[in-house]
Amino acid sequence: MKKPIMLIALVAGLFFACKHQVVNPDDSGSGGGNNNGGGTDTTGTGGGTGGSSLVCFEGDILPLFQSGCAISGCHDSKTKAEGYVFDTYANITKKGVKPGNPDASKILQVIKSGEMPPKGYTDFTADQISLISKWIEEGAQNTTNCAGCDSAVFSYSGAVAPIMTTNCTGCHSGTNASGGINLSTYAGVKTVALNGRLMGAINKAPGYIAMPPSGTLSDCNIQQLQKWIDAGTPNN
Repeated sequence: MKKPIMLIALVAGLFFACKHQVVNPDDSGSGGGNNNGGGTDTTGTGGGTGGSSLVCFEGDILPLFQSGCAISGCHDSKTKAEGYVFDTYANITKKGVKPGNPDASKILQVIKSGEMPPKGYTDFTADQISLISKWIEEGAQNTTNCAGCDSAVFSYSGAVAPIMTTNCTGCHSGTNASGGINLSTYAGVKTVALNGRLMGAINKAPGYIAMPPSGTLSDCNIQQLQKWIDAGTPNN
């Protein structure tokens, strides 16, 4: 009787061993077959969520192009200088961007040369150029719903200044600051914050020129600005 019992045990052991091996046939040990942690979204229609390390197009790249390039008389939807419009993902990637190859991307070359933003406006910083280059190198993906924002943070240095730099100073800085409003300094931001023009424009209220002209700040960013103003616009 010992041999039949041993044979049954052996067969059962093999069955469960095989069953365990095929639970995740595509598991390579690096996040499995999904894009929620270990994979990379290459569809160009999403990504950047769930803790992805990809550059966030929606939160970090689009505002730079809208503020520094989609300027009236330059690369906005009306002027279309040299056939370029920099107001949406589709238009930005239509030409001049070689996904995966920053060095061959004409847009990046022009930015690095200082030709864009236009003369009289503040150039992109080295960090901003590096971010655009990294975005292209990663495949110039349309990563959305990925911008990190904490409305509990509303200091000038921790929230307000970065919001201005990313979304506003492309137009409102330098010798050609639009409307004579310079938002690259604390004094300039404080002035329009206290007279109501900042929130009026950002909330696109009647009687104000909507800002940013080619986009909209996130609800979290708007909350941060309003909390800073309610706190007395401190230079903190």
